[in-house]
Amino acid sequence: MKPISFIQPSRNNLKYLQWSYNSIRKNLGYIHEICMADDFSNDGTWEWMQEIAEKDKNVKIHRNEGPTRLGHTILYDTLINDYATNDIVMIYHADMYALPGLDVEINKHIKPGVVVSATRIEPPLHPAGPEKILADYGIEPEEFEEHKLLNDLPRFKQDKGKTTEGIFAPWAIMKEDFQSIGGHDELYAPQSKEDSDIFNRFLLNGYKFIQTWEGFVYHMTCRGSRFADGAKRNPDGQVFMKNRETDEWLAQNIRSTRNFIRKWGHFVKHDALLKPIVPPKYDIGFVIKNCTDELLELLEPWCSVIYVDTYVEDYIEKENENTLYDLHLRVRTTDSFKDGNHDIEVKFDGTQVTNDSFQYIQQLSEILSNDEELEEGDFNLGIFKVIINKLTTYEKSLIVCKR
Repeated sequence: MKPISFIQPSRNNLKYLQWSYNSIRKNLGYIHEICMADDFSNDGTWEWMQEIAEKDKNVKIHRNEGPTRLGHTILYDTLINDYATNDIVMIYHADMYALPGLDVEINKHIKPGVVVSATRIEPPLHPAGPEKILADYGIEPEEFEEHKLLNDLPRFKQDKGKTTEGIFAPWAIMKEDFQSIGGHDELYAPQSKEDSDIFNRFLLNGYKFIQTWEGFVYHMTCRGSRFADGAKRNPDGQVFMKNRETDEWLAQNIRSTRNFIRKWGHFVKHDALLKPIVPPKYDIGFVIKNCTDELLELLEPWCSVIYVDTYVEDYIEKENENTLYDLHLRVRTTDSFKDGNHDIEVKFDGTQVTNDSFQYIQQLSEILSNDEELEEGDFNLGIFKVIINKLTTYEKSLIVCKR
């Protein structure tokens, strides 16, 4: 048994973190290291962490002293780089209960160049999917049916040796493999899309994904900034999240989604079992006449540089606080455009943009990559004049996080 360093940031999640910690120690023992970070909580998390670290010498703790949160995008890497002492590290949410045998299954598959995910058993708070098991053993630690779940565990392990290729938390990787690509990208801090970004980079770097269907966690799901008020049941016993997503999470998800598009040129894509799909990344310049402020905001993330005939400084000043990209390099006036500035140029009239034509923008990478006869030159795509100077792709330049 090779020891694992469990990586657990937490913010105001004390009861879940206690529940999770107890499951690791009860079901997996004390061989494994638990690295926990308190992200400026005010619910007693740090005081509890200090007490546990005094009693359990295989616990490492870190605190963000504030005055604002850092988020797990940053704290995952802090814990891995500065605290984890084992060769295997595992991204592990504070609302996950480790079931017996989890560590055995991780050890069975883990090696350099391989990322291993456990299978999640979750209450029906979210839609079903082929990568997880929906089963209700409680939606809060107070009602968790631990003994019933442990008794039922052999039933979930009936497919001996079954693996698939999805990736999602909890996932384990060799620490050296994680560090060699630069860890998570702070572009997405404090959270949202940082996992999809690093999964893309794992795939492009040739790492193999293994989801074991013999190693399990019970996952309460999203008990942080997304659904900060927890879950409850209606009078019929059906479960739902109180108040749904918080305003904080919704705003951050929009920022992270726009930054993901800026970086990759598309929305998050994966197959049914959550293995990433990474379309080619092209150098694309948009040249737009009759561009409005609203159209500029809509289209800017979808290209390398956008050239418009409108005032740009207001947009740059407003949006710069939402990204690490220098928007002065991404948003320019049309008089600064020269033919040949970009590998691919897309010219159009902003007054003609509709919801249907916007679909072409969103699918441009796939359109370009799926046409085997495409070559240098120009063609019309709906309202767009597309000029191809060269068809170089740049997605592999994104493997190593350089920020």
